[in-house]
Amino acid sequence: MIRPTKLGMKNWMFFGSLEAGTNNALIYTLLANCRAQELDPEDYLLEVIKRLPPAAAPEQAAALTPARIAAERKAAAEEVA
Repeated sequence: MIRPTKLGMKNWMFFGSLEAGTNNALIYTLLANCRAQELDPEDYLLEVIKRLPPAAAPEQAAALTPARIAAERKAAAEEVA
């Protein structure tokens, strides 16, 4: 799962700042979690953007993790079936 990151490590050696490296790690973690939950990352991000209010509290954002979204979708699918 981390192979793509390892392959590009030389290209990403210099992000410009420490904060940029942290942000990159956060995005890669989010995308890896989407894949682990069998969610399309683009669909996941669109759903989160639609559901998250502009001035969201950290608790509201925490409720929209890939695992929780996948569980909601699974429960909705079971309810329909």
